[in-house]
Amino acid sequence: MSKLTIKDLAIKGKRVLMRVDFNVPLSKEGSVEDDTRIREALPSIEYVLKEGGSLILMSHLGRPEGKRTPKYSLASCALHLSKLLKKPVRFVEDCIGQEVEKATSALKPGEIILLENLRFYPAEEDPATDPTFAQKLAKLGDLYVNDAFGTAHRAHSSTCTIAKLFPNKAAMGFLMEKELAFLEPLLKNPQRPFYAIIGGAKISSKIGVLKSLLSRVDALFICGGMAFTFFKAQGISIGDSICEEAQLPTAKELLQQCASKKLPLFLPSDLLIADKVSQDAKTRVIQTKEGIPAGWQGVDMGPETMKAWISQLEKCKTIFWNGPPGIFEIPPFAKGTEGLARGLAKLNSTRIIGGGDSVSAINHLNLSKNFTHLSTGGGAALEFIEYGKLPGIDALSDK
Repeated sequence: MSKLTIKDLAIKGKRVLMRVDFNVPLSKEGSVEDDTRIREALPSIEYVLKEGGSLILMSHLGRPEGKRTPKYSLASCALHLSKLLKKPVRFVEDCIGQEVEKATSALKPGEIILLENLRFYPAEEDPATDPTFAQKLAKLGDLYVNDAFGTAHRAHSSTCTIAKLFPNKAAMGFLMEKELAFLEPLLKNPQRPFYAIIGGAKISSKIGVLKSLLSRVDALFICGGMAFTFFKAQGISIGDSICEEAQLPTAKELLQQCASKKLPLFLPSDLLIADKVSQDAKTRVIQTKEGIPAGWQGVDMGPETMKAWISQLEKCKTIFWNGPPGIFEIPPFAKGTEGLARGLAKLNSTRIIGGGDSVSAINHLNLSKNFTHLSTGGGAALEFIEYGKLPGIDALSDK
């Protein structure tokens, strides 16, 4: 992609305004529970400091819906980053205004500031409500770097509007570059056979990527809650399982397209079903074709499916996985997700995990080092595969 990168910028003596993605899970006490996204930003952060620049970091956290909400403060992220860098990271309790301007203009080379949550202002997510919000942010730096891949699919003030205010000075950071280096080949020239596993609860959020993958992959594996919409479209009883009635025509259309293209489509052949979504639920394994009885619901793929899928996946050279096959947060329903993760971890193929819950499951099992790439942005990864571009990247300066 022919956009400016952080290495194209003359950083020495300049204030670098960097958009990062510190949208991390916090404990009840407010400390950082999983610092993966913070660690992924370290190469860009350390590069700016090493090159003699000063750094102003900006991020969002959670969904405060345009209001100042203490539980969504980035203060704990500043503290955590300070420990990782082994140097002070000053936290400023706002992201625009006189106090912020004063703090950023006094920055010396090698110093670093983290601004308060951008989403405390409605204009972050809806730039049209206040175009001056991006202008006030832009005043804080001399150069702009976007290293927040996880928000690159959002046309927000700090990802899109602001980039236009730094003509020939808006670049992508190392994490953004890395994400694209792994995702672009999936669109252009993946090593074949190329298989995709798409799971998660809703088909509606993944229609676009499913349709896009039909013309790219050599086989498609569909699991998770969305599989039940496909089962119902085939006339299989799904009991009380999750189902998007409005998407039944779409599911039928996708099944027909796979059949006409002779594209192998794999759905779970057996299922773990439960009488309720709870740790103490009654469970049993059934063959999918039997149908799920009333009062029961599908909560995971079955052991037969697991073995059959891993056997198929051993044949391919490139795998893209997004979305778990079961409700993995509840231990009795996690066997499918864990088995799939462990099975994929042993393969020699290129295995790219498209962010979200799949990455959480892999991290939970301490298997992250066994995969080619774990994306930091599920939504962004899916949108990039669907469209081949993202607004947050398009907005950056061309080389």
